[in-house]
Amino acid sequence: MKYEGMKAGIFRGRPNRFLADVELDGRVERCHVKNTGRLRELLLPGVSVWVQKSRNPDRKTGWSLIAVEKPDGKGGSTVVNIDSQAPNEEAARWIREGGLFPGVTLVKREKTFGKSRFDLYVEVGERKIFVEVKGVTLDVDGTARFPDAPTERGVRHVEELERCVEAGYEACLLFVIQMKGVMSFGPNENTHPEFAEALRRAHGMGVQILAYDCIVTADSMTIDAPVPVRLS
Repeated sequence: MKYEGMKAGIFRGRPNRFLADVELDGRVERCHVKNTGRLRELLLPGVSVWVQKSRNPDRKTGWSLIAVEKPDGKGGSTVVNIDSQAPNEEAARWIREGGLFPGVTLVKREKTFGKSRFDLYVEVGERKIFVEVKGVTLDVDGTARFPDAPTERGVRHVEELERCVEAGYEACLLFVIQMKGVMSFGPNENTHPEFAEALRRAHGMGVQILAYDCIVTADSMTIDAPVPVRLS
């Protein structure tokens, strides 16, 4: 996916999970944070960020925080997309174009099954597949981790994917890692052990657990390559 109206800035602070203070051309602007996760390892005072100009003149904040430059500790850096809407948008495009399932005949957004609404419903000929997409921004020593905060909603989604399988559908949990440079993906056991256990249980019942990294620039994010998944 591609962004328009982007501008580089310097992160100065985060008064709450919805807002950030970003210096733009020497003036500090209050920006909307399009991610309610903790992001403690990314949003550090002084780091370079990129924000997008809002097209809504009535919105209280004129900019949205989209991406962060994360130093790699070796003199280089990685751009991390933190827009929580980007993984769904990009996954829909990518799957529609055959990136995950060759021969796709239908891709539908926001499909309900049971008590959950899944991000994508996909048909490939006679195959009927529910896909739940999770964005990942946390990198712990080269391993992408999810979640970065406890998510009871995420546990419910995993459990509903099991019920999809029991009902005869295919089910897939797709982790979109919003950066390059990680070597593997695994659940964040320390932060939310119940999610990690739910993930392992779902995998044992036939839910596909997949992770892909992304090519990220200041104004774009594109799903790129599969990343090994380690559930234990």
